[in-house]
Amino acid sequence: MNTTTQDLQRTAMTVELIAITPDAERVIEQAGRTCYLSQDRIDDDSQIEFIQRLIGMGHDSPLEHAYATFRIRNCSRAMTHQLVRHRLMAVSQQSQRYVDEESFAYVVPESMPREFLDDYHSDMETIRAMYRKWRGRGLRREDARFVLPNACTSEIVVSANFREWRHIFRLRTSSKAQWEIRRACLRMLEILRDRAPACFSDIQPSAQAAQ
Repeated sequence: MNTTTQDLQRTAMTVELIAITPDAERVIEQAGRTCYLSQDRIDDDSQIEFIQRLIGMGHDSPLEHAYATFRIRNCSRAMTHQLVRHRLMAVSQQSQRYVDEESFAYVVPESMPREFLDDYHSDMETIRAMYRKWRGRGLRREDARFVLPNACTSEIVVSANFREWRHIFRLRTSSKAQWEIRRACLRMLEILRDRAPACFSDIQPSAQAAQ
């Protein structure tokens, strides 16, 4: 196995915040207070207590006025297949129709026993050879990709409002969630807790059933 391939396989998943609604908690407070015509109660620190009260009451709709956009790199297609099931998101993903996958990188499942790693890597090399064979026989990328594994790494950009992110985090930070999507969501939750603590500090990883 050459060094380039080894390097690709060892590349860790990364999560990057691309954009977030400026002064997101103040925007949510402005929206929420409109429901009660209580704008006169806004002061320098009022958004924190107000948002926490909204969440406590289950009045989550004002949180839809703030958005966050993330880029996730070096994740598996298996993970992105799960993530895109959350349909209240905008999604842009690396295309296997247009991006050449002859030297695709791949994710190794955490549960893979060390004694079987060589077999796993060998299987991935076999799949690479299958993809190259069908490309060499004239199949376009959009058709040759049919032999590619869910282990292929991908890059995806996802945007959602804060209410939807709260829903995603509740499901996907569960101990019952698949390890890769759980890791991605824990990192996104950590970032949003730092940027909008009133909106996310109450969400704790739990044993809640994942879907």
